[in-house]
Amino acid sequence: MSASQPGAVIATTLATLKPKTRGFLRIARHGAGPGAMYVITYHRLTQVEGSRPHPVEAESAQALIELLERIGIDFRLSEVRGALEDVLRFGSANIPDLWLSDEEMIEKGLVES
Repeated sequence: MSASQPGAVIATTLATLKPKTRGFLRIARHGAGPGAMYVITYHRLTQVEGSRPHPVEAESAQALIELLERIGIDFRLSEVRGALEDVLRFGSANIPDLWLSDEEMIEKGLVES
């Protein structure tokens, strides 16, 4: 009978996890109605030297929803639903407590590499 090595499994799992950075997503609407355009910017709470936020455009409300889905936003959260309502009412809003790794931010085009 072989005994499993729980410590080794945990160490391997932790080694494969990428560190995540806490930040928030800023959504700004430009225009009104079906012709509105949205600009999405991810802001890190701890700034990394040499890395700047990179705004991403969504040409329509549908494109905004698809972009947020690709980023991994959970639409079931009340903060997310409230932020989307604020974008419609006030023209901009923040989605707080978004954790992404550096690779995820570059992959999704949210920072300049």
